Amino acid sequence: MNFLNLDLNLLRVFDAVMAERNLTRAAQRLAMTQPAVSHALKRLREALGEELFVRQAFGMKPTSRAEGLWPEVRLILQRLQTLLVPGEFQPESEEYTFRIAMADATAALLLPPLVAQLEEARALANVHVLPLTTRDPRALLEQGEVDFAVGYFPSAVAALQSQGNQAAIRQHRLYDSEYVCVMRRDHPLADLPLDLDAFCAAHHLLVSFSGRAHGFVDQALNALNRSRRIVLTVNQFFTAGRVVSQSDLLTVLPTRFIEATGFRDKLLERPLPVQLSKVNVDMLWHLRSEARSAQRWMRACLIAAAGRAQLPAVVAGSSPPG
Repeated sequence: MNFLNLDLNLLRVFDAVMAERNLTRAAQRLAMTQPAVSHALKRLREALGEELFVRQAFGMKPTSRAEGLWPEVRLILQRLQTLLVPGEFQPESEEYTFRIAMADATAALLLPPLVAQLEEARALANVHVLPLTTRDPRALLEQGEVDFAVGYFPSAVAALQSQGNQAAIRQHRLYDSEYVCVMRRDHPLADLPLDLDAFCAAHHLLVSFSGRAHGFVDQALNALNRSRRIVLTVNQFFTAGRVVSQSDLLTVLPTRFIEATGFRDKLLERPLPVQLSKVNVDMLWHLRSEARSAQRWMRACLIAAAGRAQLPAVVAGSSPPG
């Protein structure tokens, strides 16, 4: 390949197809026709001397070579944009789409104050919230599928902190919360001491993104040579609140997320009879987007939204969330 003859526009097409995994959507993103995108990919393939994509029924699957090239190509393109198009992002006059992965409870907490900020700024920003189904969203960020991931990522954050400034993924703590036991207000245990025996003897609902019927509570119980019976696992806090409000199941939720269930007035919070670490809700993003003014603006908006989010009432007998 003769690098001097390489058309840098081909890299823009490559980046768009990698991000969209679909020729039609990539063409719309680039304001090009689909045949023009296909032709550009053909030219890039000929220049590199190897395949970059394989056509499938529902889109384009990148080869391992494409997967390896993309992070560096995207970083180069974004740095070029920063150099060639200087100046701060103007939210009231520049349209920009932000993709944020977060769970339903986090979205219910952060989106109202975030939308209020967008309206106050008369921003043209579009926010696409994607479902979060993992406790480690680093792959989503590395592959460019989302701009931000917001949630509780204990293992991922620990790994990033151990890497220090060498980490490609950046992290900011938005807020802390505490786990509490949640039951319906007229539950048989509502007026009784919730000791470890009563807690373990009850039937439980577990919120699990992975579907595994084993969570942080079960790890803490195992350390005490105790266990509980999990009758039901769900992957949404709203569903958890609705089921618990209409049954004798107990569940364990971060106290700041109870409002997001929509059933706070029907639920009772009790301190847990077992010690759990705090729930640290973090915002993660990739280093390649750090210098982009639009991305910096949205990071500031998310931080402010976390600060403006309504705090729940403090659970009796427990310390307030951080």
